[in-house]
Amino acid sequence: MTTSFLQFTEEKLGQAEKTELDAHFENLLARADCTKNWTEKILRQTEVLLQPNPSARVEEFLYEKLDRKVPSRVTNGELLAQYMTEAANDFGPGTPYGKTLIKVGETQRRLGAAERDFIHSASINFLTPLRNFLEGDWRTISKERRILQNRRLDLDACKARLKKAKAAEAKAAAEHELRLTQTEFDRQAEVTRLLLEGISSTHVNHLRCLHEFVESQTNYYAQCYQYMLDLQKQLGRFSGTFVGNAESTSPPPAATSPPAVASATLPAVPTIPVVPTIVGVPNTVAESVLNPNEVKPPASGTRKARVLYDYEAADSTELALLADEMITVYSLPGMDPDWLIGERGNQKGKVPVTYLELLS
Repeated sequence: MTTSFLQFTEEKLGQAEKTELDAHFENLLARADCTKNWTEKILRQTEVLLQPNPSARVEEFLYEKLDRKVPSRVTNGELLAQYMTEAANDFGPGTPYGKTLIKVGETQRRLGAAERDFIHSASINFLTPLRNFLEGDWRTISKERRILQNRRLDLDACKARLKKAKAAEAKAAAEHELRLTQTEFDRQAEVTRLLLEGISSTHVNHLRCLHEFVESQTNYYAQCYQYMLDLQKQLGRFSGTFVGNAESTSPPPAATSPPAVASATLPAVPTIPVVPTIVGVPNTVAESVLNPNEVKPPASGTRKARVLYDYEAADSTELALLADEMITVYSLPGMDPDWLIGERGNQKGKVPVTYLELLS
């Protein structure tokens, strides 16, 4: 350890040489660091989205660390529903105001229950996998990287001792030690490399979880929209009852029409058709009608790429891929950044970037 510390200090002072890792390994390290940083940010902000109250988030964090079940918490919608129902009972559930409070309160209760289901689904299907990566895979990667750093320092220290050795016996001992440390370094580098390459699988897993999160959020908002439409219809049937006070001693004339506000209904929200989403498929019209036969590669800017996973083309504009094959890729102006044009022989088509390892 002392030798490693000395080597580290001399490197920082520019007094010792350092064994550099190959470019591919450095790219794997950079991608792993990027994945960890963005996963942390996405995780934290999603927690804020699901639970805006910082005190409640701290409480939930403590319960998780103590491995105890988080107590059920009333949502804001459910609390509002409770207050509206209690107010209706005080004002009189048979009065126009009381009836409306009961109707709106029931809808708020349903909205609160839908929110609770969405939070539960998002926590299980999205937050938990992100947390598991940070607390599991990433900790393992960090541990092996620290071991690799120590092996590299030992290796460079042995190289320095070999250069300084003068006597034949000292050189022989230094060479023997160098061979051992080189073997240990190579073994640790391979272990670390395999873990770093597993980040590709992590991306695929997080991509699936992201789709599940979007599906849960879509269902939640669709439920809320339907509940509000139902409430709007119910209130529309009682629009005339909003005029006057049930206890008034001078009822309005029979010919008096209800005010415009009372009879008006909320503007109908246009229904947005839900289009099935395929991983990475672009939504722009320009890209969806791309004809691969009309695409010409640019004069410069093409790269080689290794396919990480099998990919089945969704239509004639895409190129089916087989794991470990090599293809040529390039981008075109205006393309979705998640896609590239891929070529294999005389075949070409769009390919998702997440299924590729771009090579220098």
